[in-house]
Amino acid sequence: MKTAVVICALAAVASAHYTFPSLIANDETTAAWQYARQWTGYQSNGPVTDVSKIDIRCNVGASAKSAPSTMTVAAGSKIGFASNQPISHVGVMEWYMAKVPEGHTAATWDGSGEVWFKIDEDHPTFAPLKWPSLSTTKQYTTIPASVPAGDYLLRVEHIALHSAGSTNGAQFYISCGQLNVTGGGAGVPTPLVAFPGAYKASDPGILINIYNPVPKSYINPGPAVWKG
Repeated sequence: MKTAVVICALAAVASAHYTFPSLIANDETTAAWQYARQWTGYQSNGPVTDVSKIDIRCNVGASAKSAPSTMTVAAGSKIGFASNQPISHVGVMEWYMAKVPEGHTAATWDGSGEVWFKIDEDHPTFAPLKWPSLSTTKQYTTIPASVPAGDYLLRVEHIALHSAGSTNGAQFYISCGQLNVTGGGAGVPTPLVAFPGAYKASDPGILINIYNPVPKSYINPGPAVWKG
């Protein structure tokens, strides 16, 4: 009886969380973990909460893993990630890319170093406070048109803020996809950050009470978006 209760409790926790196993391109959702790196314990749907650990890069164990395939996409094209169930927590979406260095491919590189640049982020609206990603299953961004061609890692994160009033209370739901970007240009993405390193637990967009008082502004963590 106790075992059944524990199983039900774990299932309830997992159902309240989510992960991002599938890329979306040309309005088609790919198979789970075909192009996204499958992280250790993905069945739990659990979040990362410590921004000082390597897990904040691509999720638990995913920096050292590779997906079966690398997706070819054109610079300037729309791309997205699909969650395995609707996003059930309030928070913000952020998107990063990192160009794979010479001697590596998107499938062999771990994403280490100050190499990540932000390409997109969403923001809440106020009076009343609303979060655009809540209850959605598909989120989209655009590959910057001037990004140089080559292999990249594409990192998506949803930062859930319902428990962010205490240190390490914010929940990060993260996936990294493998891309080969064609076309593009001679853009120089800046600023570049590392994961871990880009965030501090005390950043105002990470350590925040969204209930009392209800915020009238929000500062996204991390660097400014590179406009391309």
